[in-house]
Amino acid sequence: MHNDTLAQFLIAVAVILAVCHLCGALMRRWGQPPVLGEILGGLLLGPSALGLVWPEAGAWLFTADTRASLGLAAQLGLVVFMFLLGCELRTGQLGRRRVVLATVAGGMGLPFVLGAGLALLAVPMLIAPGAEQADFVLFFGLAIAITALPVLARILVDLGIEHTRIGTVALSSAALGDGLAWLVITLILAGTGQVATTAGLALALILATVFLVRPALAYVVARIRSDQFLLAVLIVGAITFSALTQLINLHPVIGAFLFGVAVPRDNPAVERIGRQLQGFTIAVLLPLFFAGVGLGTSVGLLGGSFGNWMLFAAVLLIAVAAKVVGAGGGARLAGLPGREAMSLGILMNCRGVTELVVASIGLSEGLINQLGFTMLVLVAVITTAVTGPLIRRHLAAEERLAGETEPSRI
Repeated sequence: MHNDTLAQFLIAVAVILAVCHLCGALMRRWGQPPVLGEILGGLLLGPSALGLVWPEAGAWLFTADTRASLGLAAQLGLVVFMFLLGCELRTGQLGRRRVVLATVAGGMGLPFVLGAGLALLAVPMLIAPGAEQADFVLFFGLAIAITALPVLARILVDLGIEHTRIGTVALSSAALGDGLAWLVITLILAGTGQVATTAGLALALILATVFLVRPALAYVVARIRSDQFLLAVLIVGAITFSALTQLINLHPVIGAFLFGVAVPRDNPAVERIGRQLQGFTIAVLLPLFFAGVGLGTSVGLLGGSFGNWMLFAAVLLIAVAAKVVGAGGGARLAGLPGREAMSLGILMNCRGVTELVVASIGLSEGLINQLGFTMLVLVAVITTAVTGPLIRRHLAAEERLAGETEPSRI
């Protein structure tokens, strides 16, 4: 029986990787980030697609034991992914600080306020049983305000604008916004348990990281000559921090992210290790997480209910409009030209993997129910899918306008 369970788990992993990477390749051919296809591949394996057209296959492939094993593997993938995301966070090198701060304030503030207001109206429909209303409202507002730094970076590279003014401001704003988002999530999760104890332990861990772990890492990284040994040190550290935050009633990804932030920047060995880890994480571990998201997402929950579909439409409208207007408007008020501010607003609307991670935390921590989780997943997919085409069309329109106005200035 043990061998059968292992074989079934390995078959499930093989199917997940094949479907996710095939969908990723299709998205790449269509000019979309491959990660969007991998997310869609995970959704195809869940009750929204496979569960509808071939439920027997889904039930055989994803038994309770297999899903439990996949869940653990997905958590490991999330830990490594968030560690890498923390390593990439560079808030100390913000370009055009005034514009970045205004973009973050508007791009997170307006979606947060409107998302929280909508969540307050939709409490009976989206809150998980037993959750505190205040925690749910704050969490939902934050989930609407997220921007996905990794997917945004990939879109900028694909467009060839990562080193332009818009590209650097967008990356800096997403990095700073991510840091603030995880800080707020930490505070929300601390409020779901023993508040004083959790908050005190979290503060102690942060202080220990800043004053003890970060200097120690700088010392160790500078003296280790073996990439393999340094890889072991960093992975052990990230997993240990994840376990610590789990033990103090916070999600393990917060610990991994915090440890990643403490890793020294601009070190060739760390950058080489990061590329190696990123390749394995993206190729193997993240698709398992996407499959877990897909298994927990059911578009059928929206069903034939007019109220559910109207609520989802409102969530999507607020997510898109508030992000574009808030980020773009903040940048415009800070002095960025109007067309560039609009480009920035469109780019900051990309949510991608980060939104899925946040939504998964809300579901696992008992803040949102399955319907709320499904809506946030669909918002992540739709906003990620439209960002690339919208920004390409906007940039093309800018080029045409510049070409039309150029002769008049001669």
